[in-house]
Amino acid sequence: MKKFLTAALIVTLAGSSAGVASFAADQPERGYISVNTSANTEVSPDVVEISISVKTEDSKSMIKATTQNKEISDKVYAALKSMINSANGDYVKTADYNAAPIYTYNSNGKRNFDKYEVSNNIIVHTKNIDKTGNIIDKAISLGATDVNDLVFSISNYEAQCNDLLEIAAKKAKTRADLIAKSSSSYITGIKSMNLSCSTNENNRVQYRLYAKNMSVADSSAGAAPEAAATPIQGGIIKIYANLNASYFVK
Repeated sequence: MKKFLTAALIVTLAGSSAGVASFAADQPERGYISVNTSANTEVSPDVVEISISVKTEDSKSMIKATTQNKEISDKVYAALKSMINSANGDYVKTADYNAAPIYTYNSNGKRNFDKYEVSNNIIVHTKNIDKTGNIIDKAISLGATDVNDLVFSISNYEAQCNDLLEIAAKKAKTRADLIAKSSSSYITGIKSMNLSCSTNENNRVQYRLYAKNMSVADSSAGAAPEAAATPIQGGIIKIYANLNASYFVK
């Protein structure tokens, strides 16, 4: 998931109320220096969104497919809600629900009815990313059929971006001062600033699990030790701040 924050700052001399275009027309041309600077940091994600689906089907009855889906989904919703902390901003929500007949086509292009399919897509948003594997395992054990996506993020992205932009702005001013000094000039004001923040895309995990195709060989008689949770790692999110600045010089 890539985030962007953009801003623009245009500063002109006091007394110019007609905007940048008329200022340029009414005043003599002024020299300026343009510099590009950047700053970045790496942080560990503290939020994860997990996309889970419950799919059911029946070759004869839409009602049967819908009823079966409801029974499984109710169990999944109840279990997932018990594993998150709503007081901390966690939530479970329905992302999409679809019930429709499925058709196949033969070599002559003729459409043939195949089955009725019902899909309930669920999003789990939680700051307890250490439980990601447990959440996935629990949903699958209750009948969820797909884990479609994992997206890791950070809750204080705006604050991180602002800190980086401040660093980039200080670097830009220092660099512009050095350039001006080397040219026997000095900075007299800001002409323009263009700012942006973004993240890398390494926080998105393409995770695919089709539970209905999983082997059930391990369910044979005899107690087996409880398996560890599915290992999920959030990794590192890199945040970038970029600044393009122009300063008037004299």
